[in-house]
Order: sequence, then C-alpha cells, then structure tokens
Amino acid sequence: MPKFYYIARNRSGAKETGIEDALNQEDAVVKIQSKGLIVVNIIPEGSESSVSYSANSGVKIKFKPKHGRVTSNDLTLFCRQLATLIGAGVTILMSLEIISKQVASRKLYDVCMDLKKNMEAGLSFHETLAVHPKVFSDLWINLVESGEASGNLAVVLGRLAAYLEKEAEFRSKIISALIYPFMLTMVGFGALLFLSLKIVPSFAEIFKSFEISLPWLTQVLIGVSDFLRHYFMGLFLLTGASIFVLRKYVQTKPGRLNFEKVQFKLPVFGEFMRAFNIEKFSSEMATLLESGVPILYSLEISGRSVNNLIMEEIIRKIKDDVREGKPMRDSLERSGFFEPMVIQMVSIGEEIGELPQMFKRINSFYQEYCDTFLNRFVSMFEPFVLIFLGGIIGVMVIGMFLPIFELAKING
Repeated sequence: MPKFYYIARNRSGAKETGIEDALNQEDAVVKIQSKGLIVVNIIPEGSESSVSYSANSGVKIKFKPKHGRVTSNDLTLFCRQLATLIGAGVTILMSLEIISKQVASRKLYDVCMDLKKNMEAGLSFHETLAVHPKVFSDLWINLVESGEASGNLAVVLGRLAAYLEKEAEFRSKIISALIYPFMLTMVGFGALLFLSLKIVPSFAEIFKSFEISLPWLTQVLIGVSDFLRHYFMGLFLLTGASIFVLRKYVQTKPGRLNFEKVQFKLPVFGEFMRAFNIEKFSSEMATLLESGVPILYSLEISGRSVNNLIMEEIIRKIKDDVREGKPMRDSLERSGFFEPMVIQMVSIGEEIGELPQMFKRINSFYQEYCDTFLNRFVSMFEPFVLIFLGGIIGVMVIGMFLPIFELAKING
C-alpha cells in the first residue's frame, strides 16, 4: 500500500508529522483528519516528481532532475527547503527524502540519498556534509555543526539560506549590470571590423580608378584595412594564445597574487574590488558569528571562502592577533585594507558585544555601495562607448568620402 508523508496541526495548533498508509492521497487525507489533525501538506512516497512544501501556501510545484551538476541555485533552494521542513518539525531523514524527489540536479539527488544513508549509519548531519566537500563548503559544515550543538538547526539553516539567497541576488545584480556594457562593446567592435574588412576594401577598389592623390586619412584607413585583412587570423590566434597563457599564469599562486595586486591598484575599479571583498567577508562573518560559531573558526572559514589571496592573508593575520588576545580593531587598522568606518564599527561591536550586528551593518553598507557603483558605471559607460564608437565610425566615413570630395572639386 502506498505511503504518504504528511505535515499537520493538532487542535492546539502544534505541528505533527508522520507517514500514513493509504490507497491514494484522498484516502490519506481522510485518515489523517480522522485523527483530529488539520492537513498542512501531504507528499506521496516514491513519486518520480513530487510536491514542494510551502509553509505559507499549498502550491504544488513538480520538479524533475534537469542537469547533472550542482549549481549555487540548487544549493540555495536545498538549504531553504531543508530549513523550512526541519522548522516545521519534520525529521532530517524525512526532509532529505522529500527534498530528493524535488531537486533539479541529478548529482544533488545522489548526494541527498548518500546523506540519508550515512545518517542512518550513525553519522551526524554535519559529518555527512563533510563527506561531500565539493558540494558543501566549510561554511555549511561549521554552521550545521553549530546548529546541531545548540539545538537550533532550523534557525541556523534559515540564516544560511538567507545568506545564500542574498549572495545569489548580489551576484545576479553584478552579472546583469555587466552584461549590457559587454554586449554593447562586442557589437560596436563587430561593426568596426565589418567596416574595416568589407566596406573600406570596396571603396579602395573604387579609388584605384581615380587619378588623384588620396588624402592621408584615407590612406591610413586603407592601410589599416589591408593589414587586418592579411593578418586578421594571425592576430586572432595570437590574442587567443595570449589569453590562454595569461589564464594559466593567473591560475598559479604568484600569478594570481600579481593579478589581484593589479586589480586593487586600478583607478576607480580598484576601490570597487576592495568593497566587493569586504562585502563578502562581512557577510560571512555576520552569518557565522550570529549562528554561534566561535570567532577564530569564523575568521578561518571566511579566509578560505573569500577567494582572494591578499584578503586571505589579511584575515590570517587578524586571526593570529585575535588568538593572542589582541582586539580585532588593531589588526584591521594595521592591515591598511579597511576603511576607518569598518574599523570603528568593529571596535564598537567588540566593546558592546554586538559584533555580528555590526558586521551585518557593514555588509549592508558595502552591498549598497557596490549596487550604486554598478548603476553609475552602466549609466556612464553607455554614452562613453556610443560617443567613442560613433567618433571612430564618423572618422572612417569622412576618410572614405574625402577622395570623392576632392574629385568633385577637380571636376568642378
């Protein structure tokens, strides 16, 4: 007989969960209601696609595995569903069973099944997560361990889900802001290449029949066009090879370190990169500290997660100073990386015992700063590129028509 997982409320309003054997879903609802329970959600066991649980609505959304990798969106949804189900009183094992039938990733489905198997074998939840380091970061493992130790796993998972959602939204804003300038630049340079490789040579053939000396601007344009036509493939391959070598160099530790130094020294963009890294650091510190992870572990996890060697070294020095009993404020100031506002807010947080709240405020400030910077960048970039490309195209048009004007004067 089919089994049905259910989430219900009793007469006093308390949540109850369990499994009911029934012929179909309607029969299961009748049996559950006969116990004096109000059904909140019911999910059939073993269905190829299942119903997603929502605490606020009874919307049914069917999911089927669509891809083989585990994306950041998959993990964010997994964390939010897990936090919701555990918060509703569902056991971790049952939650994993339910979620596994909803995931869009085949690999994440396999991971859910492996988590369930390891927990049934006696491992704790954070130990089962540690078995899959390529899927679950140190941030996941340490937060879950903290939640298990404190008995507030649902609360901690809720904070982790909020962190992942906020970071995903932030990354989406950055990508959306950069797509338009990138596409505009590509289209502009594509138009310039088309003019240089197709239009200018056509005019050059026409000018050969003119028995006049071509203006210097026209000669330059024809020379550039001839150079591109003869050496375009070589330039393309050389550019591709240069990018490949540069990427390989950046993948080495010295190359990556030098690349990051150049990033931070860039005019305008250097400050943005600094703000971006501080935003990530403060976001993780706020989430970890608020979830009860000790400050030394929080610094260690944040250092490994920032994905920036310069920032990682700064955080390592901060961690060493904190281990020796020194205030974080002094370490931040000595690094020369953080602005006075960050140093003062961390100092106040240490003094009044509200360091997580201060890191949250720092994070909010730098998220807003990065959003504002990107919006201004896009609004300034568009007219700059249009004027630049328009100017070049205008010069090319003038250069192509100058011989015609000269010929008109002679014939006139």
